[in-house]
Amino acid sequence: MKRLVIFDLDGTLLNTIADLGDAANYALGKNGFPTHSVEKIQSMVGNGIERLLLRALPDGRKDAATLAAVKPDFISYYDENNCRKTVAYDGIAELLLTLDGKGVALAVASNKYERAARKVIRHYFPDVAWAAIEGQTDARQVKPDPTIVFDILSETGTAAADALYVGDSATDIRTAQNAGVESVGVTWGFRPEAELRENGANHIADSPADILDLAGV
Repeated sequence: MKRLVIFDLDGTLLNTIADLGDAANYALGKNGFPTHSVEKIQSMVGNGIERLLLRALPDGRKDAATLAAVKPDFISYYDENNCRKTVAYDGIAELLLTLDGKGVALAVASNKYERAARKVIRHYFPDVAWAAIEGQTDARQVKPDPTIVFDILSETGTAAADALYVGDSATDIRTAQNAGVESVGVTWGFRPEAELRENGANHIADSPADILDLAGV
């Protein structure tokens, strides 16, 4: 049995795309830029807020100065509205409580800025005893840099061989590979199954219940 399961957040535990889209479009519109459909925003997420906003900005305005102007508007809106439209994927709460009840440590490794990551996780999963909730900070690079996983392994005293990393994108699969941790790609998230397979996911999960078997529970 695995001692630790590390989860990506957006597209893995929670469907956050509507709230992310609203925040991005608010920031874009406030600064006079065109907005995007939720479907378009979905293709832009996964590598942190700055990469999302740079992808959303029009050609010719993808520069540091424009990003610096738009980012605070995104954060101020998202801080206040990040639990309005977000929903947990079916079966996730049950999965987490089952793993928790079996003594498996649970952690989150997200490219969402850490304050927001901790808020939404504690809001939607208040009964889970999280061993760690880690998000994007100025002190470390965003995924697929493996530092966030190394930090969680160190914080929980877990060897890489005893951990499982679960995510919905190529970024997640590469993060797990870079950290030397077994990976699970989930098919209900923001990216297609083909992306997960092409990037070498060790396992594919079509439902949260599949993760119980992969964790050896």
